[in-house]
Amino acid sequence: MRAYAFMTTTMTPAASTSFTVNGPHGPLAVQRWGEASGPVIVLVHGYPDNRSKWDAVAQLLCDGYQVVAYDVRGAGDSFKPKRRSAYKLEHLTADFTAVINAVSPSQPVHLVAHDWGSVQSWEFVTEPALQGRIASFTSCSGPCLDHMGHWMRDRLRRPTPTNLWLFTHQMLKSWYIYMFQLPLLPEALWHTFFGRHWPRVMSMLESIEIKARPTQASDGAHGVGLYRANVFQRMMKPRMRHAHAPVQVLVPMQDRFISPALSQDLSRWAPSVTRHEMPAGHWVTVSHPELFSQHVLTFIQSIKPSPAAR
Repeated sequence: MRAYAFMTTTMTPAASTSFTVNGPHGPLAVQRWGEASGPVIVLVHGYPDNRSKWDAVAQLLCDGYQVVAYDVRGAGDSFKPKRRSAYKLEHLTADFTAVINAVSPSQPVHLVAHDWGSVQSWEFVTEPALQGRIASFTSCSGPCLDHMGHWMRDRLRRPTPTNLWLFTHQMLKSWYIYMFQLPLLPEALWHTFFGRHWPRVMSMLESIEIKARPTQASDGAHGVGLYRANVFQRMMKPRMRHAHAPVQVLVPMQDRFISPALSQDLSRWAPSVTRHEMPAGHWVTVSHPELFSQHVLTFIQSIKPSPAAR
């Protein structure tokens, strides 16, 4: 098992509190670390994770900040809709809005997201109704589906060998998305195999150790709805979505699922964007929490304070 170390400071773990926010369609489980009066950082997890994946990162971010992570609908201790349509991006946006209104009603939040948390967070940071509520956005290993749709069209409109290779390479990396469109099979695999053996799978894929999660099978099975409700619908008819907050993109260069090429021309969509490549795999938040957190803090501290949201 590989070990990664970027900081040598010994830290006493910060205590956290858990509570529930009433979302528009059901209860959302929320966890908070740090100073209740500090600027708010909201962490949004991906698939098939829940908020517990942020434990190490939250500990590194909470000095001087209020750090909040929540279980997205279908994951962890939050409510679990059964209908595919309940996982549409508009409903995920409504959940996020409920959380930030509860934890930071008058000040914009710093948004940090990974994997499917980043996919949905691109929706938040390009949603006009949320302009002024997000002070900054750090995205890792999760593209905007609309931007990806335009990226794919651009490569096919100019079918040079390079463009065709980039297109094909990403399509191969996205193999699991096609499987998730099948009825019943993904859920069955989570309940019969992956739910029990996910720590072993992570060890094989990423050479990292994670603890077994009691909701892992449920997280994986319900989270398939995210892909079924959004991916092809958005990518086939991509919208023009522009970020209304400064964006930082963290790019793990050994990511098995997301090509670095997807984030190379984001200035088209984000007028203020920075991009950092990292020597890590997809779950960089677990394998390299110190490096990830350093990038987040440096970016947040570079943002000039905004007036209170009205």
